Amino acid sequence: MLHQPDTEIIFPPRVIPSLRNLRGPEWREFVDGLCQHTTNDTHADILAFTWMMVKLNSCLACHADSYRAMRGCTLCSQNTIGRFKGTDAELIACFKVAREDILAWITANPSSPMLEILRQCFAAPSR
Repeated sequence: MLHQPDTEIIFPPRVIPSLRNLRGPEWREFVDGLCQHTTNDTHADILAFTWMMVKLNSCLACHADSYRAMRGCTLCSQNTIGRFKGTDAELIACFKVAREDILAWITANPSSPMLEILRQCFAAPSR
């Protein structure tokens, strides 16, 4: 059981708006675009951003008694984005790679029950 109320199993999209002011204008504009979809956790861009953050934050290696879990997802994500060594453009490129990862998974798993949900998500126009 996770004891910190801000800690979830993987990156929660509700944290996205809190990442807006951690970098430059290109990043802020990018996050503003994402924030238009934060009420829809199944939007393609939200799924891709979540996957990017899961990888950058190492969410799958986080556990209830870890330092990161004790601080919560918001602080963990803010630290990750704030300390990212590349440019805003490189960080946004990570998002694009995450989006391609999800599209590749859809192609590689044609019989998955999740496929129809993901197809619908990625059929919508996005960034």
